[in-house]
Amino acid sequence: MRTRETTKTGSNYSRPSFEYHPDRARPKTGQRAAELQPFGTIAKLPNALSEKVCQESVERLNKILADAMTLRDLYKKHHWQVPGHTFYQLHLLFDKHHDEQVELIDRIAERIQMLGGLSYAMAADVAEATSLPRPPKGREEVPVQISRLLTAHEIILQGARSSAKKASELGDDGTNDLLVSDVIRTNEMQVWFLAEHLVDAPDVLAD
Repeated sequence: MRTRETTKTGSNYSRPSFEYHPDRARPKTGQRAAELQPFGTIAKLPNALSEKVCQESVERLNKILADAMTLRDLYKKHHWQVPGHTFYQLHLLFDKHHDEQVELIDRIAERIQMLGGLSYAMAADVAEATSLPRPPKGREEVPVQISRLLTAHEIILQGARSSAKKASELGDDGTNDLLVSDVIRTNEMQVWFLAEHLVDAPDVLAD
């Protein structure tokens, strides 16, 4: 609405009158414009890092991000499809790990933005960029599900360790800290919890 004030003299006082403009209430849909920033470019911020360093860190982080997003979805697939007598325990564990990966993904993506880059966001782009092998659509046995998850974790850990070392060499301490404190430690913890399910230990009587 637009406000138009009318002034009256004498005992009267000034008060606004309101006019209705219906065009302002209608959503302006179908808008199109050029991208603000093309993917793969750096919008340089005053972060005391060179554009070259930012570019290299962003590329490495996006690779890890694509793998982490794929692992997140793999956990949800197994959460829904896990079979057998350990269903309850693994159903909950897979969902817990999924949620931890969601938090990790957000931190990685935010770091990419802090460096002036753009993070992967859409599933189709992630599917093209990930290095994790694609699982079948159907349900698999529990040992196969866990083995598939462990393979994915190891791929991510290898990339994270290499990228953390490179970030340290480049002086990108923020990226190094994220990779070591968050990515590596979270994935190592999840590996531990998963791997114990594949130990052939007796349930009741010791051998």
